[in-house]
Amino acid sequence: MTSHLDSRLPTLFLSHGSPMIAIEPGEAGLFMQKLGPTLDRLWGRPKAVVIMSPHTATRSTYVLGAAQHGTIHDFGGFPAPLYEIQYEAKGDAALAQTVTRLLTDARLPAQLTPQGGLDHGTWTVLMHMYPQVDVPVVPVSLTPHMRPADKLAMGRALRSLAHQGVLVIGSGSLTHNLQRFFGRPVPVDAPEESDCAAFRAWVMQHSTSADWPALLDYRSKAPYAREMHPTDEHWLPFYFAAGAATSDEEQAPAQAVRLHGSITHGHLAMDAYGFGPGAAALLEALSPA
Repeated sequence: MTSHLDSRLPTLFLSHGSPMIAIEPGEAGLFMQKLGPTLDRLWGRPKAVVIMSPHTATRSTYVLGAAQHGTIHDFGGFPAPLYEIQYEAKGDAALAQTVTRLLTDARLPAQLTPQGGLDHGTWTVLMHMYPQVDVPVVPVSLTPHMRPADKLAMGRALRSLAHQGVLVIGSGSLTHNLQRFFGRPVPVDAPEESDCAAFRAWVMQHSTSADWPALLDYRSKAPYAREMHPTDEHWLPFYFAAGAATSDEEQAPAQAVRLHGSITHGHLAMDAYGFGPGAAALLEALSPA
């Protein structure tokens, strides 16, 4: 760890996009391949990853405490090589217990389960960041009916983890409209569509200025919110990651930076954000010299 940095790991929101990112990394996958080693260089290898993905969705919150995770291929109709990928990370039962306790101590209902398994929103991200499969993983399920403020509170309950070398990740998508994606397919390198550009710019403006009242009310404040997110589940992990970067005195993080920005298929935004005091240093380290 570099001595002048804040000892807290930044927290991350990563857009995972299509499962094809596993075998066709594109700009976002290449960014993730650089992200893992850069975090290692600045803060050392994370002791574990706590991650929320919309593809482990449950009616109430579960913390997956398995000692060993299998790879869940939770998609259909993709090329055969995708189904051959295995990312079988270890779990961390003690950390899973800690996560459950932190949530319940904050009066946020959560249950520890001995079950495990990594959905594609988790393993497609981690395979690029940590291809050695040597970082334990504790998934936290996503409850789609919760509000952004609820997810921010969940993350905030876990704010102590960043001090302990645990990397907190929200895996989702900055934009996610499957009806458009499948209803009128366009090439992966199609030009960015105007509504996507407007939504991305709004998120960047209000994130970097820490305008959390607007971000929490994105449904009514953001341009083209309904078009970019017909449903909330791929956007909610953004708030989970943000909340985990708060200090004891903060209700929402004061620091947020966009670490990466790219587009696939014209409207599927692959942007990534970092939160917390170390996020700016991370961006600087990721930027070309």
